[in-house]
Amino acid sequence: MLSRLLGLLRSPWVRGGFLVVALGLAVAYVVRDRAAIADAWARLDAGAVLAALALSVANVALAGASWRAVLADLGSPLPWRGAARVFFVGQLGRYVPGTVFQFVAQAELARDLGVPRRRTGSALAVALLVSMTTAGLLVTGVLPLALGGGSPAAGVPAWAGWVGWAAPLLLVLLVPAVLNRLLAVLLRLARQEPLEHPLTARGLLASAGWALASWAAVGLQVFVLAHALGSGWPAGRLLALALGGYALAWVVGFLVVLAPAGAGARELVLAAVVALAVGGGGAAVVVLGSRVLLTAADLLLALGALATAPGTLARLRRAR
Repeated sequence: MLSRLLGLLRSPWVRGGFLVVALGLAVAYVVRDRAAIADAWARLDAGAVLAALALSVANVALAGASWRAVLADLGSPLPWRGAARVFFVGQLGRYVPGTVFQFVAQAELARDLGVPRRRTGSALAVALLVSMTTAGLLVTGVLPLALGGGSPAAGVPAWAGWVGWAAPLLLVLLVPAVLNRLLAVLLRLARQEPLEHPLTARGLLASAGWALASWAAVGLQVFVLAHALGSGWPAGRLLALALGGYALAWVVGFLVVLAPAGAGARELVLAAVVALAVGGGGAAVVVLGSRVLLTAADLLLALGALATAPGTLARLRRAR
């Protein structure tokens, strides 16, 4: 069954159809809330929106660099243009319900560049694990600074603490010797050949560095939006809240795999945290603005990657 699906995905018609559906769903999330979005923009000045959009693009681009570092460490050092096409276009698979579409889309796009599917899938899984680990570290290390100790009475749900307890476990999983054994077991269960190149500490550290830079960009995005609404919090404390709060929201959204790109769950958690600084109404503006700008960043980078791949576009035109 899986082999038939992968065979279908090699068809230019199917690939084109997938791209249209993914783009359509991403745009639909924005169009659906267009009235609320218009009200939100009315409360934000143009400078804040443009700065937040630039930070959104940086967030997605840096996440792609984290993934590229893992893929290079596994033995496939793609040039930036090829890596951008695989990651940013494949990233649109997140908007189709079910996490598997992102894996499959990236695996097929990377296959065109000579990267084995198992290596692409392993790189994405490791990059997501790195993101989970760095997010957990931000939640435990930064969020308490914003909350004056991080007690439940400060306004953060008591259940949020589990992310902090998970961070040390994830750090153990990122030890090369442990992670390489885990990948070997997973590939054996999937009846795939083992990886030719094991992960190294240097590659994982590079990926973690890019991931932390990505979190910094999106944390600054939330900070810019919240600050533009006139939060009374000191700038440093508000920045810590934005960094740690978004990291927590991302982890929860990622775990809700049936929601496209974590839609719904991520917003609920981020709103609960940001409301501490800007109130419920302000939190709604920040959350909606953040989601729309990150969706716009996904679309801009995907379309930009396609625009730099004339060979791919020519093949699609010939297929018509």
